[in-house]
Amino acid sequence: MAKDKKQPRPKAETPKGFRDYFGQDVTERRDMLDRIAQVYHRHGFDPLETSAVETVEALGKFLPDVDRPNAGVFAWQEEAVPGGGTAGDWLALRYDLTAPLARVAAQYRNDLPSPYRRFAMGPVWRNEKPGPGRFRQFYQCDADTVGSASVAADAEICGMLADALEAVGIDRGDYLVRINNRKVLNGVLEAAQVREDQAEDVLRQIDKFDKVGREGVLALLTTGRLDDSGARIDGVGLSEAQAGPVLAFLEAKGADNAATLDNLSTAVGGSAIGAEGVDELRQIAAMLAAMGVAEDRAVIDPAVVRGLGYYTGPVFEAELTFEILDEKGRKRQFGSVAGGGRYDGLVERFTGQKVPATGVSIGVDRLLAALRAKGLAGAEVAGPVVVTVMDRDRMSDYQSMAADLRAAGIRAEVYLGNPKNFGNQLKYADKRGAPVAIIQGGDEAERGVVQVKDLILGAKIAAEASVEEWKSQPAQTEVARADLVAEVRRIIG
Repeated sequence: MAKDKKQPRPKAETPKGFRDYFGQDVTERRDMLDRIAQVYHRHGFDPLETSAVETVEALGKFLPDVDRPNAGVFAWQEEAVPGGGTAGDWLALRYDLTAPLARVAAQYRNDLPSPYRRFAMGPVWRNEKPGPGRFRQFYQCDADTVGSASVAADAEICGMLADALEAVGIDRGDYLVRINNRKVLNGVLEAAQVREDQAEDVLRQIDKFDKVGREGVLALLTTGRLDDSGARIDGVGLSEAQAGPVLAFLEAKGADNAATLDNLSTAVGGSAIGAEGVDELRQIAAMLAAMGVAEDRAVIDPAVVRGLGYYTGPVFEAELTFEILDEKGRKRQFGSVAGGGRYDGLVERFTGQKVPATGVSIGVDRLLAALRAKGLAGAEVAGPVVVTVMDRDRMSDYQSMAADLRAAGIRAEVYLGNPKNFGNQLKYADKRGAPVAIIQGGDEAERGVVQVKDLILGAKIAAEASVEEWKSQPAQTEVARADLVAEVRRIIG
């Protein structure tokens, strides 16, 4: 009788597009998000945690319009799960933090205050092709105000964003919150007599202003241009006269907010919606000034064209202005780390009633990378004090030492591996990044003392000191057991 074929062992590997986060990464991200949360809390925003799973129906327009609604998300059909819901229902891992907010605002509309201010932080999942720096699971950090049509809510978000960046360590002068308004652009399109079927193409060309400049955008709006490879890119087909207001909009940035707003007023011509957008920007600028947010922190800037196809009013982004070296050693500006704006229809899909909302999302991984580039994160995190084990029968004594250290607020652990080889215990402490090792053998126990080994100083001495200095063991001190906590505290500062 043939034996059953042995099943192959599973591969110990992270699924494609996902990654594992270890101690220091988790600690740095948590510390950064805690500082942001404190700022949001001071501004009156409440934390919200929603389920990682939403119905595909609730995700709505955030999903591609396909027959099988799992393109772009990780989804499954309820009838395929034992004890699941109604046949035909689909569930999915949340795609972002905005769709769950829409569902919550509708579901609890009679219980929540209006306006409702909330912030949310957590992982989201996208079933998309991964690439360099592009993962299928990543963190988002959002803050939104739902239920207020006042541009005071937009100004508050912008000021709060500036405060959050400073709270995590970004200095003034190293960031700028830039603000624009979709209504202004609508007015520009109206003044330029852009047809409805041309509007999306015009928006795409406007977005290329930073890359191709004035003449490049003019060509793209009119007859087209050749790209760097020599390939022909068709233009939108506007006349040069029509392109005029669009270019005036893109070049409206003045020496200060007042000059920029005057230039935008000219760009929108006689458009009523455009004038409304300029007035909203004027109000935001005045409120930011009243909040103490000067123009070196937040500024009106027509060059912000991100998300103009989605946002309905003010739109803003936070840009880091300091330079870093790229992988080829070239200097470049770090760029955007957050973006947001005003959007309508958030809750309307559920209730049929328009509910205005505005919000911002911080790119968690990107902001953390910026902090590391500035030397504000990424430093080695000290591990726990390691209490070594010289005698298995005295494990209670060692646990008591660790407990005393913890009670004093010092991170500590007892070595729980095989204590036979003491060298391996010190190797373990080194791998843990321990600043101190505690040693007590039978002789020390009888005398009521412990050996406290400064591992950081010891490593420095081993690398730099003379043989005589090394033999003198200045990195290891004998103290009374009662003085253990005080000596460890002295060493670690």
